[in-house]
Amino acid sequence: MKILGINYIFHDSSACVVFDGTLLAAIEEERLSRRKHSQEFPKRAIARCLELANLKVSDITHIAISANPKRHAFRKLAYMGSLASKMSARTLRLFVQYEYTRLRERHGAFWEWFHATWRGSQRPEVHFIDHHMAHVGGSFYVSPYNEAALLSLDGWGEWSTSWLGSFEGGRLNTFGESMFPHSLGCFYSAATEFCGFKPNYDEGKTMGLAPTGDATRFSATVSKLVRVTEDGQIELDLSHFKFQNGGAKFCSNQFYEVFGEPRKPGAPIDEYHKDVAAAFQEVLETRILELCRVLERRTTARHLILAGGVALNSVANGRVLRETRFDDIYVMPGAGDNGTCIGAAYFLYNHKLGATRRYHHQDPFLGSAYRDEEIRGVLEACKLEYRQAEDVCVETARLVADGLIVGWFQGRMEFGPRSLGNRSILADPTDPDMKDRVNAQVKHREAFRPFAPSVPVEDSQTYFSIQVDSPFMLKVCDVLPSQRSRLPAITHVDGTARLQTVDKRTNPLFHRLLREFGKLSGVPVLLNTSFNVMDEPVVESPIHALRCFFSTGLDALVMGNMILTKQRDNNVNEYQLAVGHQNPILELMSGTTIG
Repeated sequence: MKILGINYIFHDSSACVVFDGTLLAAIEEERLSRRKHSQEFPKRAIARCLELANLKVSDITHIAISANPKRHAFRKLAYMGSLASKMSARTLRLFVQYEYTRLRERHGAFWEWFHATWRGSQRPEVHFIDHHMAHVGGSFYVSPYNEAALLSLDGWGEWSTSWLGSFEGGRLNTFGESMFPHSLGCFYSAATEFCGFKPNYDEGKTMGLAPTGDATRFSATVSKLVRVTEDGQIELDLSHFKFQNGGAKFCSNQFYEVFGEPRKPGAPIDEYHKDVAAAFQEVLETRILELCRVLERRTTARHLILAGGVALNSVANGRVLRETRFDDIYVMPGAGDNGTCIGAAYFLYNHKLGATRRYHHQDPFLGSAYRDEEIRGVLEACKLEYRQAEDVCVETARLVADGLIVGWFQGRMEFGPRSLGNRSILADPTDPDMKDRVNAQVKHREAFRPFAPSVPVEDSQTYFSIQVDSPFMLKVCDVLPSQRSRLPAITHVDGTARLQTVDKRTNPLFHRLLREFGKLSGVPVLLNTSFNVMDEPVVESPIHALRCFFSTGLDALVMGNMILTKQRDNNVNEYQLAVGHQNPILELMSGTTIG
């Protein structure tokens, strides 16, 4: 069976190819279109996945789509009918347009592509998979567990906002689901909007801001806005929210009356904005833990699968790991909608088509790779000077130990929102000024934003309070108090870090780089952040890497075995190219060429 998995209905469009149960390729459309959180139909991602899998479209036997357009259709109609007397005709029209016209257009794009691609009678069978099954059911089938409790949380997918269940005794069991507008995802997006960030986009910023505030100032008030019932139903006090009435805004006027004036994007962040972020984060964690208590009562499983966009809240994941009876949790590296292409494919393969073979999704390196010859060709076409490394890990470790901020471009691109050692920006975590340098000079983002550490899995407990692996950077844990002064650049203000543990079997090159840096610094830990600047996707190709290198304060770029460095002209106090400027790289820096 050759399955093409597609996510395109909501956001973070993506595609994957599964061949007889093995995941051969998976790519987000944004990496190729260069439009972050792309909602386009993923034509580029599909084509690239097929290329990487060495397949033609005619080879595909099944297509799994991570949304079911018929699910909850009558519930949606009834809800819209209930709003008719509460909103203007224009607002109701916009709401209907969003829910139906937009979805019709999305499905139209798929069927247009489908009929243009397969003109004969030999067409693949198309399967529409319920969205939360693509989230959590698919995550279970690629997890290392034979039995598990299951929890999916997002804004809303097909009107459902959460799903609780288990897989035990060879059966998938449903315990319940919550329905729009009662959503923990939307609850948290309201705080994101209030703090001046983009909802459904910048929730990671809210999570990073929260430890800088005082949760006690608003926690009692925020706690009243959302509750979890004994059977796991989520219930919001809708008077404080606006999203449920079809508008683009999440916060109502009553929200502002209680919490104050919202922050305008780009304006200074006041203390009360920090305190609101802290309170919403605390209450979100508490409600997730309450949902886990329901699962603890309903199942004897020792492991938990978390899925959906809310599962990207790694701080909450850390509390679930520490404060529930579950031995460990599995969160797919693409826990948000991007990963539903994989989830839909495996839910189809294992659950619908009855395959018994299980695939463990522990290797996130599923995207494009570029050979040294290809990288060298780009560098020479751009007339750039570089040197060939004799030992790329030894030489890169020396660059980082010397205080340089390094772009690291190796092997196949990661799937998911975290850079895990192949498309990364690396720096010295022992330098107390490094966090501010990377934020200001390279990432061009808010100063409060923390950075993650990467460490060999066998050394993780020497520096961090964690008893399990964290390969996908989706679990926050404490930095051991004795190590915080040694690792100031990756220790957040509350003493925590969003950890990545690196296994030699999964990424031997990055693992060896950590080891080489440890020989020089005494600490086998690197600051690891995604190879991009704020509001741009992670780099996919050598062209993208060069553009990021020359338009930011990166000091060095390591692509394959090629190393480029910049030289500083102290007279003008800015970075200059180490070679002449009359070359095609200027076109890249102007943004006119997108590879």
